[in-house]
Amino acid sequence: MLAQSYHAEYAWVDGGVVRDVRIDVADGRITAVTPDSPPPPGATRLAGLTLPGFANAHSHAFHRALRGRAQGRGTFWSWRERMYALAGRLDPDQYHALARATYAEMALAGVTCVGEFHYLHHPPDGASYDDPNEMAHTLVAAAAEAGIRITLLDTLYLTSTVDGGELVGPQRRFGDTSVDAWADRVARLAVPSHARVGVAAHSVRAVPAPLLPEVVAVAAGRPLHVHLSEQPAENEACLARYGRTPTQVLAEAGALGPATTAVHATHLSDVDITLLGGSRTTVCLCPTTERDLGDGIGPARALADAGCPLALGSDSHAVIDMCEEARAVELDERLRSQQRGHFAVADLVDAATRRGHAALGWTDAGSIAVGARADLVTVRLDTVRTAGYDDPVAAVLFAATAADVTDVMVDGRPIVHNGRHQLVEDVPGALASAIKAVWK
Repeated sequence: MLAQSYHAEYAWVDGGVVRDVRIDVADGRITAVTPDSPPPPGATRLAGLTLPGFANAHSHAFHRALRGRAQGRGTFWSWRERMYALAGRLDPDQYHALARATYAEMALAGVTCVGEFHYLHHPPDGASYDDPNEMAHTLVAAAAEAGIRITLLDTLYLTSTVDGGELVGPQRRFGDTSVDAWADRVARLAVPSHARVGVAAHSVRAVPAPLLPEVVAVAAGRPLHVHLSEQPAENEACLARYGRTPTQVLAEAGALGPATTAVHATHLSDVDITLLGGSRTTVCLCPTTERDLGDGIGPARALADAGCPLALGSDSHAVIDMCEEARAVELDERLRSQQRGHFAVADLVDAATRRGHAALGWTDAGSIAVGARADLVTVRLDTVRTAGYDDPVAAVLFAATAADVTDVMVDGRPIVHNGRHQLVEDVPGALASAIKAVWK
């Protein structure tokens, strides 16, 4: 049994901050948590606040190549054209290099598990690689090399519009010819122990309503994710086609429930919120992407009050910073309501950790507790952003950035130490090289 002891200056345990916490780890699991403990001989000191590992519940890894290259006037739909131009360029080797560097950036930000919403399946002509799951295997390998776990959310994408328009241009890379062809490919996707396979329906735009029950059947026993009501235009087209909102379409197909995560859920009716909350569907908010694309502010407090667990994702990776995602949930509500104090810090920690892991199928992660996976992230409390704190967790959630993360452990394995990635020697260099290769 491989055993190691850690001594945290502060740690988030049982929904609160405690001091001088001894955390014992063996074979990737936490075996003991002892607050108010002197440091044992040989223990590794964790100076600052130690939290459970962050879960990034919604990622499109290839979007990282758009950072700093897709700003300017326009809307989500004009940004999408730039994204399609990128999607048309990537080959498996380029995708591996880009995903490896992006996941390493996530690790530096304290992310221990990512949900990769994967629809870049095929070559540019829409045919198939010799291995139909080559791009999926590329992502799984990239996560392993960056030292984090991954839930590969293999995404069904059949049509370009709610009216059933054909896939054109780079969209042909996304599409399988039918639900059966997609399901067969997913069934053949074998992954190692750091990875799990979930499924996704891209949206009601890309999966016709009559086919959604078949997706639900394929998803049985796995996480099911779906983009939901990110844009008003999506709602309008869905109402025109089906006479129902996207949420109502999903509900009638049996696609809502505790195993389902709705991503964005920005433009919802009161009926939609009731359906999502009543079914205990998780909602994954991606605030930095939603503001970068001008999507709008989702009804986070109303969704939580209705019964929806909340998770967080960095989506298009305008930034990769889970502290920023967490505080944006509260700060966006302040902008909407002109009032402060909508979420307790415990709610925000929960969204960044336990809820996100559960949405990705890792229910044994996201807490510092005996038996949990030994995923730890330590954030400094003596930087120019966090110094002078009264409440350590408030200092981290409302002021710290990814740059303040010093140490990250995944399944008991140190991945980041003293702010340096232990597996990818030069993460900025890897990012620059991978992005340059894509846009050359």
